[in-house]
Amino acid sequence: VGGPTDVSDPNDVIELTPREVAEKLKRGDDFDLLDVREPHEWAIARIEGARLVPLGSVGDAIPTLDPAREIVIHCKGGVRSAKAARQLQAAGFTRVRNLAGGILRWSDEVDP
Repeated sequence: VGGPTDVSDPNDVIELTPREVAEKLKRGDDFDLLDVREPHEWAIARIEGARLVPLGSVGDAIPTLDPAREIVIHCKGGVRSAKAARQLQAAGFTRVRNLAGGILRWSDEVDP
């Protein structure tokens, strides 16, 4: 009683900063980068190397994803990608990451 407690939720999504993701891309790390925005958003701006899988299609894309690979997900601001990450976690994916702040933060910090 009164000792340290682990209050972390195993369903919490780990976030990576835009700079961390940019470094992974620069190094050529082996991971999947999913963009869960809509096609009209993808047409305006995208991160090179990302695969478009709109949020409503994530369930359909699960069979095409490798649960052993790291998967980094992004959207415009981070909300939809967090939902997609939780959906993949519920399907048994354990190496799921969310791009903190989405493409908006990416545009500010990495690719203005």
